[in-house]
Amino acid sequence: MKKNIFVEKLIQKPIEEKEVEVVERKGIGHPDSISDGIAESVSRALCNAYIERFGEIMHHNTDEVQITAGESNPEFGGGEIMKPMDILLTGRGIAEVHEEKDGKLEIKKMGLDRIAITAAKEYLKENIINLDVETATVVECKIGHGSGDLTDVFRRKGGAPSSNDTSFGVGYAPFSETENIVLATENLLNSRDFKKKYPAVGEDIKVMGLRDDNTITLTVASAIVSKYIDGRDTYINLKEELNEIVTKLAQDKTERNVEVFINTADNHTCKTEEGYYLTVTGTSAEMGDDGSVGRGNRANGLITPNRPMSMEATSGKNPINHVGKIYNLLSTKIANDIIDNVEGVQEVQIMLLSQIGKPINNPKAASAQLILEDGYKLEAVNKKVEQVVDFWLDDITSITDMLVKGKLKTF
Repeated sequence: MKKNIFVEKLIQKPIEEKEVEVVERKGIGHPDSISDGIAESVSRALCNAYIERFGEIMHHNTDEVQITAGESNPEFGGGEIMKPMDILLTGRGIAEVHEEKDGKLEIKKMGLDRIAITAAKEYLKENIINLDVETATVVECKIGHGSGDLTDVFRRKGGAPSSNDTSFGVGYAPFSETENIVLATENLLNSRDFKKKYPAVGEDIKVMGLRDDNTITLTVASAIVSKYIDGRDTYINLKEELNEIVTKLAQDKTERNVEVFINTADNHTCKTEEGYYLTVTGTSAEMGDDGSVGRGNRANGLITPNRPMSMEATSGKNPINHVGKIYNLLSTKIANDIIDNVEGVQEVQIMLLSQIGKPINNPKAASAQLILEDGYKLEAVNKKVEQVVDFWLDDITSITDMLVKGKLKTF
């Protein structure tokens, strides 16, 4: 089957040659990222339950998680939750299947709400270490049944699944120095080994990177868990240590100048906890910062206004035929494969466009835009690029498999 693959030369400066670059990552404890994580966790739990109960993944979308922040009173050496955060799980799913066997109608049912709430709570327990899920959160499930027309499209048999929508996904490669540094910073500060050594550092970490010519400035907002901090001096000492750690990480990845700022809203003249970014649980969702799916990181884990981005929320959408999810992840896979395996390509941007009801492995357009290295011409690389795109489109269901098994990150 001939696919609609287009390869062209991109006439613009490579990202590293642009004067200004801005990159952001919201860490796993940011309320928006918590919403993303819960949404994807619920979707994955439903997928596995569907396979076990019905023999196949049924239609669902759980990408409408909303967090309404609670109230807290963090204090040096302690603190308490005054009002739990509310977590609302909404979207669509299938809770029962009707099958005809031997002329009789058989109804199979599944406890969708129970599965969803359990998945949400397990995700929180695993990822927000200092959060007491049972006392600091209220998880409510309002997931309803999907509409008939989307369900029909989803379950068409034969060949690749049919697209649920006319939508697009984008990806690019490789990451710039600034992008790699921003991602690595949050990954380090939220790693399990780091938490063991620095338990006072909460999971709500936002990293904003600015490259101004040859200077990279990192502004890090890090929630600090109050029970581990006995006073102002301990807090300030921890900030200074974090600054040294992040600065070293960045300097190991670049020869550019590096500046790091931690919790710049702090008031160091204040003697009480009110002047500092203290939390009881390690996330600002405990005290006024709401969260929603899709307001944070894109499918590659970053927010990058200098690069092509899709506004589509990736987390929680079904992994079978929701192109808003699959195409964003697939585009990134294709882009990285091209950089790794096609000599002469300096940068690549991928755009995949679907048509509702058409096979997802045959998009309306699969566009690869290339910035070539000096001395290379488009006709020397375009066939190899087409082959990479074609291979991944033929293997598109591997994205589904990786998502169901939790091997792909969506934020």
